[in-house]
Amino acid sequence: MARTPPEGRGPVRYGPPAPEPGLPVLPELADVLAAAAGHAVGEVIGGGPGLREAACGYWQRRGLRSSPHDVVAAPGAQPLLFALIGAYDGDVLMPRPCPASWTPQARLLGKPAYHVPTPAECGGVPDPYALLETVRRVRAEGGMPRLLLLSVADDPTATVAPPETLREACEAAVGEGLHIVSDETWRDTLHRPHDTVLLSPAEMCPTDVTVFSDLSGSLTPASWPVAVARFPPTEQGAARRARTLDFLTALGAQVAGPVAAAAAHALGEPEHVRTRSERAAALHARVAAAAHRAVLTSGALARPPQAGRHLYADLGPLRARLAERGVSDSMELEDYLTARLGAPAPGGHRFGDELGALRVRLATGPLLGSTPQERLESLASPTPLELPHVAGALTILATAFDELR
Repeated sequence: MARTPPEGRGPVRYGPPAPEPGLPVLPELADVLAAAAGHAVGEVIGGGPGLREAACGYWQRRGLRSSPHDVVAAPGAQPLLFALIGAYDGDVLMPRPCPASWTPQARLLGKPAYHVPTPAECGGVPDPYALLETVRRVRAEGGMPRLLLLSVADDPTATVAPPETLREACEAAVGEGLHIVSDETWRDTLHRPHDTVLLSPAEMCPTDVTVFSDLSGSLTPASWPVAVARFPPTEQGAARRARTLDFLTALGAQVAGPVAAAAAHALGEPEHVRTRSERAAALHARVAAAAHRAVLTSGALARPPQAGRHLYADLGPLRARLAERGVSDSMELEDYLTARLGAPAPGGHRFGDELGALRVRLATGPLLGSTPQERLESLASPTPLELPHVAGALTILATAFDELR
């Protein structure tokens, strides 16, 4: 989405950030996809029985009992979330910051989107008191807040919401009659899985939460788009599932047959898939921790990354030095750091933050190497930070931030 720019400026960029390099495709998944490539009959809208049953098994192993009748699949998180938002009447609330696609999708559907501040300890979940105040204000202005989007393992902040914070936010939302859509794309990418407690809102409020997940978070390549959603096992949940299917049908949002076969295999979490997921999470954790140290050393701020492949940095303390370089807002910061790092560094305005806030999301993917061979070497190495291509990328990052001290 764009707004009227300041004089002499192009449109403010709110669209999705540029794609990030990923790890090479796991050969086992490539073999499954290739074996299904000759099937002439495609998946039904919402996903075939095999894919939906595999999703149920995935959630069952995480404590969420599911039935295939409560599940839908779509070709990626964007069309699925679009359909989920469309299936609910009323206005949409979401934390600030939030994933880049959330606000534009709500606006495309003609729904007002209200951002709620997050607590100091994490992103992805609104501060409970700020949520109640926002609901009160929106209703006083004639609005109808009905839907809350949140993410317990968050993009862009890479944080995990503490259970007590999550419970308070969910209780506040449900108490005000809001339905919760929980983005759990990054739940399997915890940097310290034995030390971090992650709970799903569906465990706390089972009849008031729809869960969805983009499988590219930890199971499938981003180039094979597929996402799944689990609705509450209630009459209202069944009605919302049917409405979601209506939207997916109107969009022609059908998962490709070969991709569905590979996704169902990945959701079963056989040994090689599970091992790849765990090793990838550990690799991104090491690199994210090193990037976090570089950011803090410069005097910038960032919450410690706990999950995913990103780091959300606040360069507000470096505003004076950035001003000397012609940087006064997050769009200019995006341009400056993207050029300086040689990799995408999307500004906070893409994630619902104010344009004047000097915040930026840094990705760990570009730090793993510039070729598939280098990224595989990073994955296999017991000491990835010592590899020349990783050490060199981290040095460029550290130097770019050191220059702003």
